[in-house]
Amino acid sequence: MTKLKKTPLYTRYENMAKIVDFAGWAMPIRFEGIVQEHHAVRKMAGLFDVSHMGEIEVSGDDAQDFLNYLLSNDILKLSDNRVQYTLLLNEKGGIIDDVLVYMFSKNRYWIIANASNKDKDYKWLKRHAEDFSVSVRDLSSSIAQIAIQGPNAAAILKAHGCNSDKIKFFHFVNSSFLNSKECLISRTGYTGEDGFEIYLDKENAPALWDYLLENSKDHGLVACGLGCRDTLRFEAGLMLYGQDLSEDSNPFELGLDRFIGLEKEIFIGKAALEEQMSLGLHKKLIGFEMQDRGIPRSGYDLYKDQEKIGRVTSGNYSPTLSKNLGMALVDIDQSMVGNSIDILIRNRMLNASVVKIPFYNKRYKK
Repeated sequence: MTKLKKTPLYTRYENMAKIVDFAGWAMPIRFEGIVQEHHAVRKMAGLFDVSHMGEIEVSGDDAQDFLNYLLSNDILKLSDNRVQYTLLLNEKGGIIDDVLVYMFSKNRYWIIANASNKDKDYKWLKRHAEDFSVSVRDLSSSIAQIAIQGPNAAAILKAHGCNSDKIKFFHFVNSSFLNSKECLISRTGYTGEDGFEIYLDKENAPALWDYLLENSKDHGLVACGLGCRDTLRFEAGLMLYGQDLSEDSNPFELGLDRFIGLEKEIFIGKAALEEQMSLGLHKKLIGFEMQDRGIPRSGYDLYKDQEKIGRVTSGNYSPTLSKNLGMALVDIDQSMVGNSIDILIRNRMLNASVVKIPFYNKRYKK
């Protein structure tokens, strides 16, 4: 693991968790076990190290106009201390990354980037910043991010002095949490459960991690790895970049219409997306449930009457529902709920049925 990057919390779990290479980072895939940790988040609460995520600051007089040009969603709909999900698109309408935008003011924003895309995103932003009065800074190396997810997440923060009730869904506050230096606490989540993210200086992160685990046992808080983070997000129908999303993806085929501000006068990728809309959609992202015994994995091919109709983007066993499920991009005329399809798994054609996404009803605190 010597060549892998390590988060500020690595020393807290290097001898306690199974460590894997995730986007060049040494990250915990599991502590006690993926299924156990999955159920802990669904029923109580889980603590995640997500410090590998990127934080990019955009500031300056043109910050708002710059981001509205670079991102698919309408930044003008944001107000101070709110968060927005949006897409960073290329000129062909492909997805460079799916990101969260945090608005401090019309002159200052954070972009939260996927770990695998942070450097690419930063270069893209810097490249296009030349025509705007903005500063683009990569803050990632100085910031740690800890996520608390699960139905007990709000009670845990409240027990330790944070008025979590005042943080609405997709909002954030600045707080001096647990006598540490100033933190930023948001309420978004990537598991389908209520959840919070704590951003703080990397020097303060290990002490906070230790404190939360030691003093939140009554609320069932356990350390969790990226393994259950994936099964949790998958059940909730949330997409993973590199599997469900890529630069070759058409946002409309993935059902991301509500995050595309076609009413905006201009943004990168708009012309290509309008052309795609005029030509009509040929693919659609679906959910499916295995009828035969087998676990679908990303990249597996789908068939109908022996003809290939698409490929699996994400697939897994669902610990909550005790079913083998998947998401797939298929020919649009095969996307009807209830349609019988086949998945090629280990050289065997196994039957599945198209079902609605998400598989698990999200329990966010709106």
